[in-house]
Amino acid sequence: KAGRMRWRGVRPTVRGVAMNPIDHPHGGGEGRTAAAGPPQSPWGVKSKGFKTRRNKRTQVMIVRDRRRA
Repeated sequence: KAGRMRWRGVRPTVRGVAMNPIDHPHGGGEGRTAAAGPPQSPWGVKSKGFKTRRNKRTQVMIVRDRRRA
């Protein structure tokens, strides 16, 4: 039935291009304009193909290297 997602407490999804420039990097412009730069989150983090995880620090686990072990 209509509105079933709202009954479950899910709020509507607002696109970045529909916002003002103060609210989202894709916002603003007269009419429909191309987004400035790559797709990104409201906080400016790139959202397509951009790695957001830091590398695990494996060097801290090495007590003695294999050559001299």
